[in-house]
Amino acid sequence: MSRLSASKLLALVAFCGALSVASPVFAGPVAESLSSEVREVFERCKGAVVKIEATDKTGQLCGTGFFIDPNGTLLTSYSVGGDSRDFVVITPNNVRTTAHLLIADARAGIAMLKAENVPCGTPFLSLAKPGELAVATPVVAVAYPMDMPLTPSFGMISGFDLKYLGRYFATTHIRASVPVQRGQGGAPLLNMQGEVLGVVISSIDNGSACFAIPAEAVKKVHRDYERYGAVRPGWLGVVVRAATNCANGSTAEVERLEPDAPAIKAGLLPGDILLKIGEIPIKSPQDVLNASFFLTAGENIPVIVWRSNKELTFQTEPADRATCEYRIPGLQAIPTASAINGDITLRLR
Repeated sequence: MSRLSASKLLALVAFCGALSVASPVFAGPVAESLSSEVREVFERCKGAVVKIEATDKTGQLCGTGFFIDPNGTLLTSYSVGGDSRDFVVITPNNVRTTAHLLIADARAGIAMLKAENVPCGTPFLSLAKPGELAVATPVVAVAYPMDMPLTPSFGMISGFDLKYLGRYFATTHIRASVPVQRGQGGAPLLNMQGEVLGVVISSIDNGSACFAIPAEAVKKVHRDYERYGAVRPGWLGVVVRAATNCANGSTAEVERLEPDAPAIKAGLLPGDILLKIGEIPIKSPQDVLNASFFLTAGENIPVIVWRSNKELTFQTEPADRATCEYRIPGLQAIPTASAINGDITLRLR
């Protein structure tokens, strides 16, 4: 039997589900092929995934992380690395080494560490390139659940959410039907090519699914660190509301502008309909909240608006005002998904 792509396998699995009684034999080779693909991803990526032990104000903890370069740079969740110290990294072959914190971003829910004395040729995982992710895309998480050996978990992307239980995140999260347990915070969420689509940061639905911060948000934090040595959230000073009518595909209307803010200096006006901020299309006020996450203070970006029945482009330079976000009536972002969902960091007693 020729090797099937994951997407075709999922389609066949769904088809088999519909015909499970009539065609029980058909499910066998399909399930075997899918299992083979998951094993292949696990074997290819497991050398880059590590266990992280640390201490925070509540005591000892344990989570998962993974190398993103051959020099020992690690990604993990904020709950594992953000407010912790005394890091110990344990590789799959039980080599232990210390590490120190490079940067942590509570908004993204991730932390970046640097492991000491990493041998030459250490395996690492690549962040996926920008692309159109879709619901039902197959994914694999590789982690250390409940202080057990390195384990793969298979599922699918279930959605892309900016809010959960009535509260908004700082940026859109990937929701995946991947079961997670304590110890899996910081695990890579991988596509079937072994590329990192996101970092697992919290559980939902009693551990039957999870939220992951997307690779694009991770890249924003990483770029800030490489350029400035710190996360540099940008601020335009725009207060947004939902427009009564949709204009050119968007309902994100500028209600007012903060005094002396970058947006007012660039030429934006109340009543403008936001169409694009940087590279992110705007369709609703919620999109403006998501786009604000990717602003970096001091880096010039275009803002496209709809005014007087035509598109206008303004060059803006977000200010360094880390405590401010876009303000949208009735919409306030929380720092991370784990603030309202299950923290999947393993607490060691």
